[in-house]
Amino acid sequence: MNQTSKRPLSQRLLLLIAAGLLIGFAIGAGGDANKIGIVDLDQAVSSTTEGKAARDELERKKREAEQSLQPLVERYQELAKEFEAKQFVLSDDARFQKQLDLQELRNEIENKQKQLQGQLEVARERLVGPLRTKLVEIVENVGRDEGFAFIMMRSTPGLMYAREALDITDLVIKKFNEKG
Repeated sequence: MNQTSKRPLSQRLLLLIAAGLLIGFAIGAGGDANKIGIVDLDQAVSSTTEGKAARDELERKKREAEQSLQPLVERYQELAKEFEAKQFVLSDDARFQKQLDLQELRNEIENKQKQLQGQLEVARERLVGPLRTKLVEIVENVGRDEGFAFIMMRSTPGLMYAREALDITDLVIKKFNEKG
């Protein structure tokens, strides 16, 4: 086994040990201190009113990006079809030039896709980033107000199972929508 495949396992073990220590500390503290919560921030973002609006806006931007790319794709398909039909009657030089034209257009499409993907990522962060920040604040408030010892994100490394009763995502969504 190489060194890189050992690292994730050791990191996971450390996280599991840390989680175990936290749970042990919470149980040892007694009283309400052993109250544990799990929250799924991604679900919370997509379930809030603002999150749904952000998702709709991102879908609109994605459709616009696809529409802006469509003419290039159609032009590439036309050139490829034309090349396929004429490749055997073209001279070596002409065939080589057509192949270069196709490659250039394919590169242009790929670059445009990367550019649009980057723009969509920035738009996603602009729309969803502030929501996640607000949700983290809500989670902290819920933790403090409801007397939780700790609240973990469902996507936390090392968290393999959590009872549904520990999931406070719906409570966080409700508090967020009430606050918004």
